[in-house]
Amino acid sequence: MKKYHIVSTLLLVSMSSCAGYLDIVPDDVATIDYAFRDKVKAERFLATCYSYIPDIGNPAKDPAIMGSDETWNFINKTEASSTVGNYNSFYIKMGLQNSNAPYVNYWDGENSGGDLFEGIRNCNIFLENADKVGPQLAGAEKEQWKAEAKFLKAYYHYYLMRMYGPIPLMRENMSIEASTEEVKVYRDPLDECVNYVIQLIDEAVPYLPLKINDPGVDMGRITQAIALAIKAEILVTFASPLFNGNPDFISLTDNRGVKLFPQTRDDSKWERAALACKNAIDTCLLAGHDLFEFNDPNYVYMLSPETILQQSLRCAATDRYNKEIIWGNTSANSKNYQSHTLPFFEDSYQSTIPWRGLLAPTFKMAELYYSVNGVPIEEDNEYEYGDRFSIATADQTTHKYSIQPDFKTAKLHMNREARFYANLAFDGGYWYGNGRYGDVDANEATAAWKMRMKQGETMGKCGPVRYSVTGYWAKKPSSIQSSVTSAGRSNIYRYSFPIIRLADLYLYYAEALNETKEQPDDEVYYYIDLVRKRAGLKGVVESWAEHSTYPTKPTTKEGFREIVHRERMIELSFESKRFWDLRRWKEAHEVVPGLIQAWNIDASDEAEYYRVTTIDNIGFRTRDYLWPIKDYAIRVNGNLVQNPNW
Repeated sequence: MKKYHIVSTLLLVSMSSCAGYLDIVPDDVATIDYAFRDKVKAERFLATCYSYIPDIGNPAKDPAIMGSDETWNFINKTEASSTVGNYNSFYIKMGLQNSNAPYVNYWDGENSGGDLFEGIRNCNIFLENADKVGPQLAGAEKEQWKAEAKFLKAYYHYYLMRMYGPIPLMRENMSIEASTEEVKVYRDPLDECVNYVIQLIDEAVPYLPLKINDPGVDMGRITQAIALAIKAEILVTFASPLFNGNPDFISLTDNRGVKLFPQTRDDSKWERAALACKNAIDTCLLAGHDLFEFNDPNYVYMLSPETILQQSLRCAATDRYNKEIIWGNTSANSKNYQSHTLPFFEDSYQSTIPWRGLLAPTFKMAELYYSVNGVPIEEDNEYEYGDRFSIATADQTTHKYSIQPDFKTAKLHMNREARFYANLAFDGGYWYGNGRYGDVDANEATAAWKMRMKQGETMGKCGPVRYSVTGYWAKKPSSIQSSVTSAGRSNIYRYSFPIIRLADLYLYYAEALNETKEQPDDEVYYYIDLVRKRAGLKGVVESWAEHSTYPTKPTTKEGFREIVHRERMIELSFESKRFWDLRRWKEAHEVVPGLIQAWNIDASDEAEYYRVTTIDNIGFRTRDYLWPIKDYAIRVNGNLVQNPNW
């Protein structure tokens, strides 16, 4: 089948981006009219519009995984399996982003980035031509399909805006007769971009279904719950400090003299965001979304409450079709993320196998999670923070389901909240799944895997690229139903990687509410405490009052802001969120730079293994908050202005 060039293009010259291609028409027919000749072909075109959804959850294409300070991996690519795809996102973290050939370039569709302007063009084509299908596609069904395309158009604009800031709005496609000067477009001011995207979503919502009734067929198609949740995320994002009166950006001006960023902070944006969050929550609850609880009858009858709690927290992101996931990326290759975070469960796995544990949690993540008392370990008045790297034997009364009996490990691994044990695997811990679904005290064949990670041990360094570079493995990205065998076979459970889930939305609302009030109140606490309750923790006010060296912290606006930021980084860890949150909060330049540390994975005894070593030292510059526009695009179109400091 031949592919035919779409004649209606935008930014043909200025973006150096080819117009879209369709593989949906037969040989020798090169007209858009044919693509909308009947309902079947029109639906295939709509599927083409969906195909541009960024590959969120795929380490090779999602900058928020390999580009985040949550993970580290083998720097020497010759050691790593080719299955990782590429290191483009990792280069961003290493400070190697550039404007000549930008990494993960979603503006032009290069270096692991999809061409989102092409995706927008295809959405415009659908919206311009859906009425041509005729009576086969009419009434509510036609309006729903158009609403889906309208939402996708809005989402692609938003994804670009989050990366680049102000972008040229593609309200409609230009005619093929457009002059060279007409296609040399300008970047529109950021507030105008935001308002346009929200307008598109508001226009789409009334025609979308409340929820998906047949997940096996329609999972991933846009619903009212999805649209309103993403609307809330957009408004929270652009109410945040990076985009709301940021002094680092206020001087960016195009050659018309138009200021592209807001010049002053506007607190009313938080009020707008809070209202959108509440509307989204109400709609999601009406659609049947709720916080996930692990209650699979195939497993729970064998498990302790402690292990069930851990699986509720781990599987909220990886259980297919679970009610907490508002929008999951059904096209994302979650297999890759799992393949690159799975440990080696048996010695015989040294043979050629189809997975490689290349992505390891950083030390920063191991220290991020709360103590068992639900407060940061550095604030807990009962936690021996200064002694956290020393070795001890865990008390089995409190650690039976998290640390192996009589095992000597770092105190850092003791007396931590359930999400620590649910999301991270460490020397002396357990791994539930991979074919073993009994509890830790079941018989050897069914009990959770015992993690042994010192040099020469099964999950430790005993061969090329079959070890964690930091001494931690990430459990969370891998489904408990995924399994690998010593024969080199893998059965990777495919799930829809969460783009947004209900806990995410609750925390957005708590954050937005706090920013609208003089000081936090019960309404603010309610939504963060819903997330904490599911994690087995007390509410923030009670936890800080009883266990923190800053007992009144939740009662101040600034204190609660710090708390809700940390809660998001914990609850949504390894879910492609931290990368963007640290940027929108304008905290990345404070949080990201520093040493990348690890346990001494070359050691075989406790005294040497639990010695903190340094792998690397990374930085973060002001310019790294936004992607650069490719130099070539700016040379071709003098009306575009480059982002600051690129």
